[in-house]
Parts: sequence; C-alpha cells; structure tokens
Amino acid sequence: MSTKTTLVTAAIGSLLALAAASASAEDAAKEKCYGVAKAGQNGCAANGHGCAGQAKVDNDPAEWKHVEKGQCETMGGSTEPGKKGA
Repeated sequence: MSTKTTLVTAAIGSLLALAAASASAEDAAKEKCYGVAKAGQNGCAANGHGCAGQAKVDNDPAEWKHVEKGQCETMGGSTEPGKKGA
C-alpha cells in the first residue's frame, strides 16, 4: 500500500469511528416513547410489523418513537408498551 492510500484509509476510518460515536451519544439521549407516534411516524418493529413508518393509527399505545430522555410522560406517552392496538 502506498503512503497516500494508507492516509486516505486512515482518514476514512477515523470519520466512520466519529460518526458511530456521535450516533451512540445521540441514541443515549433518547428513549422509546409509546403512545405518541402519529400514523406512519413510528419507530421500528412494533405491533406486528418490522419497520418504521407502519403505524396505522395515531397514538397507538403499542407503537413508539424516539424522544428526548425525560420528555415521554410530558407528551402523554409511556416508556412501557401498552396493549396492541389496531
């Protein structure tokens, strides 16, 4: 490997590591909040489906989305899943 290739590879690796660390810190500042997602705006894998954006009704207690830590209850949601909805 040439010096140029080594430097480019190292730079790309550093950028990927920084992006991963940033995403982890961002995720740590959020929590799953059940019962506040609008139809089509849920997080992933809940209520019998495996993908985000598949909630069928607003505020289904079994659907969740990420919110800032400590904000869920003030939004009228819960950090624990409710019973399966429609």
